[in-house]
Amino acid sequence: MTFIDLKQKEVINCKDCKRIGCVADVDFDPECGKLCGLIIPAPVHFFSCFGKSIRYYIRFCDIVRIGPDIILVDVNLDDAVMRDDC
Repeated sequence: MTFIDLKQKEVINCKDCKRIGCVADVDFDPECGKLCGLIIPAPVHFFSCFGKSIRYYIRFCDIVRIGPDIILVDVNLDDAVMRDDC
């Protein structure tokens, strides 16, 4: 599976069955070549350009299944938030 294949998949949280978003980037360890996690931007709202952008970091161990259309994860989103200034 390539990075382009991952970017086309939606990420769904098994805890609440809600859509988190689509994969924007991956984090991997260059020393051992293992995938560490997925980075997913939060859905964009109308006034989000005036605040901070929110991204979620989903660890590889929190991925339940990668299917043909979606990626199922089991994660608490409050613990997975990465915040950056616009």
